[in-house]
Amino acid sequence: MNAKRVACVGIFVADVLAKPIDRMPERGRLVLFDQLELHSGGCANNTAIALARLGVPTVAVGKVGTDAFGDFILRRLEESGVSTRGMSRSRTHTSLTFVAVDSTGERTFFHTLGANGELELGDIPDWLWEQADHLHVGGTFLMPRLDGSPTARLLQAARSKGLSTSLDTTWDAQGRWLELLKESLPHLDYFMPSYEEAAAMTGLEKPEAIVAALREYGPRVVVLKMGARGSYLCAEGQTLRLPALSVPVVDTTGAGDAYAGGFLAGIALGYDLEAAARLGTAAGAACVMAIGTTAGLRDLQATWELWNRYEPRPLD
Repeated sequence: MNAKRVACVGIFVADVLAKPIDRMPERGRLVLFDQLELHSGGCANNTAIALARLGVPTVAVGKVGTDAFGDFILRRLEESGVSTRGMSRSRTHTSLTFVAVDSTGERTFFHTLGANGELELGDIPDWLWEQADHLHVGGTFLMPRLDGSPTARLLQAARSKGLSTSLDTTWDAQGRWLELLKESLPHLDYFMPSYEEAAAMTGLEKPEAIVAALREYGPRVVVLKMGARGSYLCAEGQTLRLPALSVPVVDTTGAGDAYAGGFLAGIALGYDLEAAARLGTAAGAACVMAIGTTAGLRDLQATWELWNRYEPRPLD
C-alpha cells in the first residue's frame, strides 16, 4: 500500500483504568473493584497507534516525562509501529488519567496535564514538513501552550508546505470552545469533534445543524463522532450519516480516537469520504471490544472484517 504519511501532534497520556466503578465512595470510605490496568492513551497517542495498526506510516510528536510512565508510552508506541522520532522528554511528570469505567462501559476521567502542558510550537521539528503528508492535531484544550493561536499557526504552516490537516478536540472544562478554536478552523481539511463537544461549541442539538454551523468557520469537512449513534459528516455538497456497528461493548475509552485513526487511515489510503468513514466506524467498533484505548485495534483486513461481520445499529 502506498499510504500517505501522517504526523500525530498532541497529547500522550498514561491511562490507569479501573473497572467496574459504578459509584464513588463517600469521603474516607473504600469501594472494591475487580480490574486495574495500565495503558497508553491520549488523543494523539491513540490515533497514531490506530493509524499504524492499519498500515499507515505514522510519526508521534509530543512530550512525556523522564519517568516510568514516559518510558512506558514510548515503548508502546514503538511496539505498535509508530515512529517516536518527534517525541521529546520533560522534567515534568508524564500526563496521567485515572479512568473509572462503570458496568456499562461508560467512563469518568480524572486528569493531570503533566508534560502535555509544556508542549509548544518550538517542540515541532522542522524536518516534519519533509517527513509527513498529513498533520493531525489531537488533544486541543489540554495543551495550554499550543492551544489557540499557536495551533492555528501550526496548521497554516502545514498547509503552506502542502500537507493536509485535521484536528480532534477534548472536553473543554473551562468553556472556551470556539474562542480558542476559531483561528484554527479555516486551516483544517477535517475537523473531528465528538457530538457532546460540538454541541457545547455551537449551543445546538441536531447533528445536521451542528455540522452546518461548524462548516461556517471554514473547515473543509466536519466529521461529527456520535458514539453509539454513529457519525455525521458534512462537506461541500455532501452529507453522510453512518450508523455504529452492533458489537459487544467492553470499554468505550478511546473509541473516538480510534474512529479518527480509521477515518484518517482511509484518507491516507486514498479512500473516498464514505469509505473512510466506514473504516473509522469499524476501527471504533474494534476499540470498544477490549478494555483500554488501543488493545482492541486491528490491522486493515481484520478491521474491514468487523465491518462485514456485524450489523449496523438502528439510526434514531
